[in-house]
Amino acid sequence: MIQRRFRQVDVFTTVPYQGNPVAVVLDGDGLTSEQMQAIARWTNLSETTFVCAPATPAADYRLRIFCPGSELPFAGHPTIGSAHAVLASGYAPKRPGELLQECGVGLVRLRTGGDGIALALPQARMRPADDDVRAAVEKAIGAPLLAAPVAVDLGIVWLTGQVASGELLRTLRPSMEGIAAVARRAQTNGITLFGMEGETPEVRSFAPHEGTPEDPVCGSGNGAVACYLRQRRGAQDYRARQGRCVGRDGHIRITHDGDTIWLAGQAVSCIEGSIVA
Repeated sequence: MIQRRFRQVDVFTTVPYQGNPVAVVLDGDGLTSEQMQAIARWTNLSETTFVCAPATPAADYRLRIFCPGSELPFAGHPTIGSAHAVLASGYAPKRPGELLQECGVGLVRLRTGGDGIALALPQARMRPADDDVRAAVEKAIGAPLLAAPVAVDLGIVWLTGQVASGELLRTLRPSMEGIAAVARRAQTNGITLFGMEGETPEVRSFAPHEGTPEDPVCGSGNGAVACYLRQRRGAQDYRARQGRCVGRDGHIRITHDGDTIWLAGQAVSCIEGSIVA
């Protein structure tokens, strides 16, 4: 076993302990998949990442992303948090102001700057849910949806739906058994809900059957909401908020550049040191 550089980064905030934490092992090369999974179970966070040498010459690094029970091809807040950790460690990008991450969905572009780190969402695949799935979601959350939910596949798949308002969203006390059952039925990783407060979406993401009953501030969940909203109202930039129901206060910025949706946020390191693995 050797000492490996380690950071725990809080994402979508500039205030420590108000965002969504991700554990980042900066020296991932040499670890087996089984070792990575064991470390992810031990950190007990929604995601733990491992920064490795890329197989693609143009990429800055390859990122492997694990939740406590499985590996993910892509996730939003681990991508931003890992980029923050890589830059904070002293890494000089191959292209100033940009990073290119290799991961399970291919190459993900990132932009870096004083207003945070932005990632270009992978191309989404979207499929509407049927009436039975809508009814099951509404029963699980105890509230009606404004329209049929949509499964949005960004590498991680969120069944995404809108309720009447952000205020209503914050009052919901969903059945985790019901959420898990309908997410499995719809062949998704979880359910992301949102409600509008003026022009600001309030977001909540639930993935109990993946080991995360409620994700504090979810990058891919907000990406799913961005794809859902773009399909319905076109390309409109906005800022979203998530986490107040679990004692956090995360902020996410969505912008559009042609066909690309950019998801951005700030990040701050909370723990720096090493682990033995």
